[in-house]
Amino acid sequence: MIYFFPSEDSPIRQGDIFANIPRASVSLTKLSTITDEDIHLRTWDEIAKEGKPVEAILPVTPIYAIVATQNCDPLTSPEITLCEIREFPRVEGKAKSANSVKAWQRIITQHARLNQKWFYLPPDTKLGFTDKMAVDFRSTIRVPRPDLEKFRSFRKGTLNAVARQHFRERLGQFFRRYPYNEWYLLNPEELKKYEKDHRCTVSPKYSWQTNK
Repeated sequence: MIYFFPSEDSPIRQGDIFANIPRASVSLTKLSTITDEDIHLRTWDEIAKEGKPVEAILPVTPIYAIVATQNCDPLTSPEITLCEIREFPRVEGKAKSANSVKAWQRIITQHARLNQKWFYLPPDTKLGFTDKMAVDFRSTIRVPRPDLEKFRSFRKGTLNAVARQHFRERLGQFFRRYPYNEWYLLNPEELKKYEKDHRCTVSPKYSWQTNK
């Protein structure tokens, strides 16, 4: 659909989709470190105060990921940055309740304009995508470039020219977006309605919104 499938010896490019990229999970409160004698459960605070590198046991999960690094960098950069790819409902909550073609097209088009944290990827069994997927820009992984080049057989496909340009723009928009509390312009009555519609209590509330 929006993919094509380069040969294994093709250079790594932005928009390349890889399977089985290792994602390590690190806990700052419980870290299993290894010494010659034993394995110790420690906190990162204890380790950091010593100021010395340690060896640790970390859980590692194989995931799908897409190359975010620009095309000029994979040739020389020591590391390549990838963004994790997840099932669409895990990235966009509104997708959990989508049960019709109309609902899906609204999410894929309208909400894609409003929500900048993801990039939609349609199913394609050749890639291994049996369900609707999405790039989660909030979850990034760095992989040594020489290592990824050795594992180019893990590349399942890449974005076509139209999708790659869109992906590049979405990626840039996410990282340069201006963070602000969208409710700061609301008066007290409008804020109450906002909280009701979103089923939440916002924080902070500003002085002009408290009726004090």
